[in-house]
Amino acid sequence: MSTQKGNVARSRPQKHQNTFSFKNDKFDKSVHTKKINAKLHDGVCQHCKEVLEWRVKYSKYKPLSKPKKCVKCLQKTVKDSYHIICRPCACELEVCAKCGKKEEIVIPINKEPEKTENNPNWRRSCRRNEESDDDLEFDIALDDTEDDSPVD
Repeated sequence: MSTQKGNVARSRPQKHQNTFSFKNDKFDKSVHTKKINAKLHDGVCQHCKEVLEWRVKYSKYKPLSKPKKCVKCLQKTVKDSYHIICRPCACELEVCAKCGKKEEIVIPINKEPEKTENNPNWRRSCRRNEESDDDLEFDIALDDTEDDSPVD
């Protein structure tokens, strides 16, 4: 028996051997799956990158629905799943954004400023857009009772 104490050596090969590899997009052709497959895992060490790729490959990767709190700056700025440190903190401290260890980063983070990062000009531009939307006037009269054709 395999549960017998001390019996660690198998005498036979594996009963069911896979003839083809698992494909996470074989039956699921949704936009959600395509987006997950196309995601670039940057700012992480080699081990964490392999873990994230395994999760994507076997349909175990679940994206975040809302931002998570960063363990360094304590702001809700972590937008990547399974990460504990936000991109700016990980880039500044040169640590892995997933495990937090100071190891070699495989693919460095792009240093492009995001539009949601505490940019006061961005907020002003949003307010201006909202105000301009309110000022729009439409010449559509919905309460006209004078119709040329009778309604049956």
